[in-house]
Amino acid sequence: MKLLITGGTGLIGTQLIQRLRERYSITVLSRQPKRAIERFGKGVHALSSLNEVENIGDFYAVINLQGEGIADKRWSDKQKLRIQQSRWGITRELTERIQQSETPPQVFISGSAIGYYGDQGDKVMTEEAKVERPEDFAHQLCAEWERLALAAQSEQTRVCVVRTGVVLAREGSALQKMLPPYLLGLGGPLGSGQQYFSWVHLEDMARLLEFLLEQDSCQGVYNATAPEPVRQEEFSATIAKVLRKSHFMRVPAWVLKLMLGEMSQMLLTGQRVVPARLQQEGFEFNYPSPVTALRDCLLPPSSKQQSE
Repeated sequence: MKLLITGGTGLIGTQLIQRLRERYSITVLSRQPKRAIERFGKGVHALSSLNEVENIGDFYAVINLQGEGIADKRWSDKQKLRIQQSRWGITRELTERIQQSETPPQVFISGSAIGYYGDQGDKVMTEEAKVERPEDFAHQLCAEWERLALAAQSEQTRVCVVRTGVVLAREGSALQKMLPPYLLGLGGPLGSGQQYFSWVHLEDMARLLEFLLEQDSCQGVYNATAPEPVRQEEFSATIAKVLRKSHFMRVPAWVLKLMLGEMSQMLLTGQRVVPARLQQEGFEFNYPSPVTALRDCLLPPSSKQQSE
């Protein structure tokens, strides 16, 4: 069966393609198609534009992971517009193609993020939780992103929207950006440290996308987070413990606001998100706790085995 994956050379897309390439014929939509071929080999087709797809109905499923990195640059008005357009534009175009096709793809999986929930304090946020339409940028970004994707739902096409938490991986994830202070023995919580931190291991992220792709009963919105969200202070202390480093240098909120501007709210506020629907469907996480995930991401294989 044929899959079309947008954003396939990103962190999640790369892991997913490595899992699926033996069983599916994969076409990757990438701004750098040569990079995609170098990464995946000639067994994966690469396109630079959706205009190169003659008939989207040729694909069994479309997985939409494309988008400008939300934390790559400070949120100027220009950068926020780029973040929006990089998600909304491709999602709108894919949905329109699916709606217009006489034989559309059977599955459309599209990204979103837990920023949809806004600042919810200690409230446990399942997919059914009511959100009071916060005015912050992350919610507005995700709400429109999801609306565009869900419009593709029909009797012929089931749509899954995936609200992703912070992805943890051995290389190339947000975790690597957090590490320098810890490696210097200067690690510590951000702001009050009481805000909740919802995360998911990269391997589980790829596995749950595969699960949604192949389970015909799955449709609608899913939280893509591990079942054990923790306060940021506890997550920070776990990093230090795994690395066997000290943990005492709290980063004040005003420092983050000065350095990051509006983007600092992503770090200073949080969401206590749980993957209720995935668990109801029978999905099991390989890395359910921060300790297991961080040990896998931060320690060499020999060290992990010795500590088990």
